[in-house]
Amino acid sequence: MSSFEDLRIVDNFYQTSAFFPMPTVLAGTVSENGKTNLGAYSLCFPYYIAGKDRYAMLLECRNSSNTAQNILCGSKVSLNFIPDDRKYFKEAVRLGFPGETTDEKMRDCVFTLERGIAEGDRPLVVAEAFQVFECTWDSELDGASADKPGLSEGYDPPYRNFNGITSRYGAHFILNIDKILMKKKYRDAIINGASAKTFPKVPVDYGYRDSTDFWCSAFRKPFAEKIPAKDGDIGTVKYAAKRVDPDITFTDEACARLTKIPRIFLKLALQQMADIAKEEGISVIDEAALDIINDKRRKEKKNKD
Repeated sequence: MSSFEDLRIVDNFYQTSAFFPMPTVLAGTVSENGKTNLGAYSLCFPYYIAGKDRYAMLLECRNSSNTAQNILCGSKVSLNFIPDDRKYFKEAVRLGFPGETTDEKMRDCVFTLERGIAEGDRPLVVAEAFQVFECTWDSELDGASADKPGLSEGYDPPYRNFNGITSRYGAHFILNIDKILMKKKYRDAIINGASAKTFPKVPVDYGYRDSTDFWCSAFRKPFAEKIPAKDGDIGTVKYAAKRVDPDITFTDEACARLTKIPRIFLKLALQQMADIAKEEGISVIDEAALDIINDKRRKEKKNKD
């Protein structure tokens, strides 16, 4: 017999029928009068994360909201991740209330707005945020460029499958990330190695809400749990290494040092090493050459960051 009980699934199930941890994000868009509009959202998640020529987020919202209507008009969006602060969450709840114009909503906003880094006419970003994604809506996907602003009472079909106007009252926007902005303290932590003291204070929206309250969890000091070391078989590494590049040889000693690389990433890592070896004029990758290659990979990663 199950230890669980059935709960009916209804509209907005993540709020009404579940406890679903989500971020607290302020989506900045440009209104028709040129002012930055902030809307509070939690249905904002990574979408394209690897294997493409771009990275993207998915934002879900009411298609009649200021945010949705502004995206349909202008496509540029800032996703501002605010830190855990009671007054900030209170303001986010206020900014999430529907029906107000941009002027009404932003008149007494507690957040400071400043220019971001990405070029072009864009919404301003929230200075108090610990990180900001400056984005552009990819309106060509799913034929969504045909969707136009102007309807506040709901859209008639046909609807898009995953981008643009997706239901009578709903919208999904795939937002290509143009720039990731990070406060120096947290940027340094990502590049140099994070510790419990260097994590930003990130609030967690509980998802669930009732007729009177939104619920949020306060930040607590994070803790680390070591990833289990599951050494691979050196034979597996040697097999893969022999097939990466006919002009590059990996010694047994070098292969032994690579057994901790998860198998799913092994081929890609070996290919990167082989490419760097060719750039450096190395044909045999031994332990000394591996040190040179890994040092260059770290420098390249730091330069990209």
